[in-house]
Amino acid sequence: MNKNIKIAVLGGGGRTGKFLVTQLLNQGYSLKLLLRNPEDFTIENPLIQIVKGDAVDAGIINLLVNDCQVIISTVGQRKDEPLVASNATSNILNAMAVFGIKRYISLAGLNVDTPFDKKSVKTTMGTEWMKANFPITHSDRQKSYSILAASELDWTLIRVPLIEFSDLKYETGVSLEDCIGDKISALDIADFLVNQIIDVQYYRKAPFIYHI
Repeated sequence: MNKNIKIAVLGGGGRTGKFLVTQLLNQGYSLKLLLRNPEDFTIENPLIQIVKGDAVDAGIINLLVNDCQVIISTVGQRKDEPLVASNATSNILNAMAVFGIKRYISLAGLNVDTPFDKKSVKTTMGTEWMKANFPITHSDRQKSYSILAASELDWTLIRVPLIEFSDLKYETGVSLEDCIGDKISALDIADFLVNQIIDVQYYRKAPFIYHI
């Protein structure tokens, strides 16, 4: 049991987030989940505390992260709603500073660029497609990375290709430069996120993960 670590989770009601919540519970972590619609959440466990609200609300984020040691976010962009990523990132980092929390783990797509990338033609094409078809969302995600990069906190931004929403496990590759594989399962994402709670290897870095 990981009784000494409580984790704040954003996006736990989403398709990937539910895999994450299940894996965290399997590891014995206590969780505080931020949910906009708690009535739709079906996982019941005494280790779960639910906070109702939205990631763009700074006051709610303060309420969420208070008494937690780690924050994990799988929040995605919502259709026809205000941009979430950069606002949520700012709110989270500000709250972490208030409560003295150091560890933040977040999920993003392969289209986010970093100065350390050596993206292949295939990955570059995927990035350019996102920029062309979803320019505002892409810009918001890129802004989130810039906010993280300017922070001294122990953040990790995990970049993923196409997600298969399955509980199948595959051999997972990791690279700081390029997304070599085309897909990743939601279960493998969840496992990698959970491992980052205590793994210091990717502090202040943005690794790609993918199926080999």
